[in-house]
Amino acid sequence: MLRTLSASVFGFLFVVQAVAQDTPLTMVLSDDSHWELVSEGHGFTEGPAVDRHGNVFFSDLRASKIFRADHSGKVTLFADKTAQTNGLMFGADGKLYGCRNGDRSIVAYDSDASFRVVASGVSSNDLVVSSAGDIYFTDPENEQVWYVPSGGKPRVVAKGFRPNGVVLWPDESTLVVTDSVEPHLWTFAIKKDGSLAHREAYYQPLVVASGKNRPGSDGMAVDDLGRLFVATYAGLQMCDSTGRPSGVMLKPQRAFLSNVAFGGPDFSYLFVTCGDKVYRRKTKTKGTPYFLRQSKGN
Repeated sequence: MLRTLSASVFGFLFVVQAVAQDTPLTMVLSDDSHWELVSEGHGFTEGPAVDRHGNVFFSDLRASKIFRADHSGKVTLFADKTAQTNGLMFGADGKLYGCRNGDRSIVAYDSDASFRVVASGVSSNDLVVSSAGDIYFTDPENEQVWYVPSGGKPRVVAKGFRPNGVVLWPDESTLVVTDSVEPHLWTFAIKKDGSLAHREAYYQPLVVASGKNRPGSDGMAVDDLGRLFVATYAGLQMCDSTGRPSGVMLKPQRAFLSNVAFGGPDFSYLFVTCGDKVYRRKTKTKGTPYFLRQSKGN
């Protein structure tokens, strides 16, 4: 059962005083918006991913397990002995793609939790799957980003920085990559062959939490209007589609905020993985999965 956190404790809303703030958090969150506890008692949660029904799957890295949370908040075990699978995302084929760190591979999980290897002998952290089935994944260990075309072989498409989280714009024309040590997020134009071009420090400046010398940017999500949400030390930061900061939602607890995804009914809830727990929060917007956006002709 979902539990609500008191707004007087963790529901504060800190709005960044930006020069231009055309999309404040009040356009996304209602006055009574708050974090609700979805699941607890885990080692370290990561990789929230949503299926076409709005169910949210997430990893427990330390336990090497993947769990599933349905609309009611009921949490069940999906897969065990997952070799510390980290980042997760569903593809249009209904398979759950994951960064299977312990096996140094990218895999595709079936509904029965069996899996096939998509790329082997690679280091990975997070990934994004396009509506066409192409995959981009980050490799912080070797400071590079990989591309795996649907049915093809992996190749490096960007290097020279420490990538972490990765997401696509709603129209899938641009790839966004976090860099945990830089006060901005990188954007890349995606070429027809999947290569990346025109690297730009687009989303900036990110808020750096007091006592920290870097933002600690990690996982991201985008809504249907192109607003971006990124997990950082300071909290869940939001930027508008032009890259300007709009505000910060404080973390639901003091633990590390690792990732975020839209899910739940109508894909209108923000789900975050935060330390040993998973939370959700109702919004006024929604983040439709890429494969459903494209199937609607968006």
